[in-house]
Amino acid sequence: MPDFDPLRTRLTLLALASAAVAGCSSLDGASHSIASIVTPYKIDVVQGNFVSKEQVDALVAGMPREQVRGILGSPLLVSVFHADRWDYVFTFRRQGIEPQQRRVTVFFKGNVLDHFEADPLPTEAEFVASLDSGRKTGKVPILEMTEEQLKALPAPPAKAAPEPLPPLPASYPPLEPAAR
Repeated sequence: MPDFDPLRTRLTLLALASAAVAGCSSLDGASHSIASIVTPYKIDVVQGNFVSKEQVDALVAGMPREQVRGILGSPLLVSVFHADRWDYVFTFRRQGIEPQQRRVTVFFKGNVLDHFEADPLPTEAEFVASLDSGRKTGKVPILEMTEEQLKALPAPPAKAAPEPLPPLPASYPPLEPAAR
C-alpha cells in the first residue's frame, strides 16, 4: 500500500498552483503581443449625404428649392426653426485613419437660393479613389470586342415559335351568384 504524505501532497498542489499562476501571466503577455499583430476587421462607415465639388459648382444664386434638391439631393437636416436653411453633412470613418467630416449648408430667401457655405470638397473621382485606396489594383480588363472577335462568335440558336394560346371560351361564368 502506498504511503500517503499530506505534506508532500500540499507542496505538490502549491507548486502546481504557482505554475498555473505564472503561466497565466505569461499567456497574458503573449495575448498582448498577439493583439498588437492581429487586429479585428472594422468596416468603413459612410454616413450622410456625399456632396461633390462638381455638385456645389453647379449651384447658382436664384435657383428654386426643387432645382437645388435635384442637384444635391434631399438634405440630411431640415430644422423647423430654420426653414430657409438646409444642411448636408457627410462623415467617413475608416480603420486607422482620422474620421473625415464635411458639411454643406444652403441658405434660401423665400423659395430661391441665396447663398451656401461648404467645406473643401473632393471631386467625385477623388472620393471614389479614396474608397478604393485599401484594395489591390490589378490590370483592368478590356470590355470591348473587335470586329474579328464578334465574327468568330457562334451564331445564337434560333428560337422556336411559341405555341399558340388555346381559344377563348364562348361565354364566361357570372362573377356574382344568381339572386335567390
